[in-house]
Amino acid sequence: MATGWAGDGAVQDQIDATVKDAIQRARSQLPKGPGLTHCEECDTAIPEARRKAMPGVRLCVACQEAHDREQGAASGYNRRGSKDSQLR
Repeated sequence: MATGWAGDGAVQDQIDATVKDAIQRARSQLPKGPGLTHCEECDTAIPEARRKAMPGVRLCVACQEAHDREQGAASGYNRRGSKDSQLR
């Protein structure tokens, strides 16, 4: 099948690169270092079970959920462009 200037496997390479970037971004956002006993935003106590499950945790569940919602709203950007823009 003719693909224009793109080489064989170019689409799969782009998908693999996007997945790899997403994994690296997620890993870079994981907490590092010692965890806190109280949330750094609202000073609510962080339960022992959460501190054991998430080493390096810095936020309580409620603040973490709010932070994740804020991050999710800004993550809709595709830096490689859409397929339609590549066809023009």
